[in-house]
Amino acid sequence: MEGKYASDPEWSSIQPIPLNDGSESGAAPLATIAYSDEYIEATSYLRAVMAINEMSERALALTEEIISMNPAHYTVWIYRAKIIFALNKDLTEELEWLNRVSLKYLKNYQIWHHRQVLMSSREHFQTLPPKEMDFLMEMFAQDSKNYHVWTYRHWLVRHFELWDSPREIADINSLINSDVRNNSAWNHRYMLRFGPRSNEPDAGMVNANSSPSAMGRLAVVDEDLVDEELQYAQTQIIRSPENRSPWSYARGVLRAASRPLSEWFEFAQRFVIDKLDDEGRVVDVDVKSSHAVEWLADYFVEASPSAKDKQDEAVRMLNLLKDKYDPIRRNYWDYRIRNVLAGEVEV
Repeated sequence: MEGKYASDPEWSSIQPIPLNDGSESGAAPLATIAYSDEYIEATSYLRAVMAINEMSERALALTEEIISMNPAHYTVWIYRAKIIFALNKDLTEELEWLNRVSLKYLKNYQIWHHRQVLMSSREHFQTLPPKEMDFLMEMFAQDSKNYHVWTYRHWLVRHFELWDSPREIADINSLINSDVRNNSAWNHRYMLRFGPRSNEPDAGMVNANSSPSAMGRLAVVDEDLVDEELQYAQTQIIRSPENRSPWSYARGVLRAASRPLSEWFEFAQRFVIDKLDDEGRVVDVDVKSSHAVEWLADYFVEASPSAKDKQDEAVRMLNLLKDKYDPIRRNYWDYRIRNVLAGEVEV
């Protein structure tokens, strides 16, 4: 029985090229893949048109069919992009088709690489298409931590210089409000607020060649923006004190602005409350956030690593983490305690 393409007069001029799995040379394949007959036939015609570099409507339709059967077929995506540009197809229509495919195959990398190839065309997209961000939010509604979508969005911000776009920060606020534990959204927020704004990885940062401690610090600091972001992080921590994301975000903000951890000493203390006896001795600790305990430990180390009282407090906090609040990393906390007792700073 002839297959779909073999019986189609439109394809009569093409001699399909079958898959060479090594069996033609007499060597039996170690492990064969159980392709469907339809897929085997379609890809044999794909190899034939690729061999002659055919740029045609029928070849374009063939790529769509193969993608519907195997969206992870990297080569067919590259070939499809070549055809799209060679035929000067409407890229908006291609994006609309791609939207449907994206929603069907949420975890497919090739889809997002293809989208980036299309969007890279300055001839077709001098500015961001008006519906692009709406579609990305539709994708995030399906999976708010989809790595491929976030990677694409990072690229989109850089390509179209969207760091200060009101829509960009509004979408991030919405995603964090929906899930304060969405570390991908926190990471994107930091990129928008404090990330390099050029193709140079250290653009806007101090020269860190002479000092590792200078890594991640801004050459010019917008203090109002720093204050605003620290306040935002505090608001989100109050919502979920045991969520690491805003604590890590705040550390990054303070480091970028070259500010000390002591700025948040009183705030962190709100989540680590000592219970005292009648003589003022600590008998217990009410901990509402293990991340606040770690913050206080680092604060005491940063404040004065050689002072006995600060050293004792740092060790007390680290022991709380080791023994009760983060015992899975007991060996790490032991390492930190040894460093503190040796007077070595590690924050």
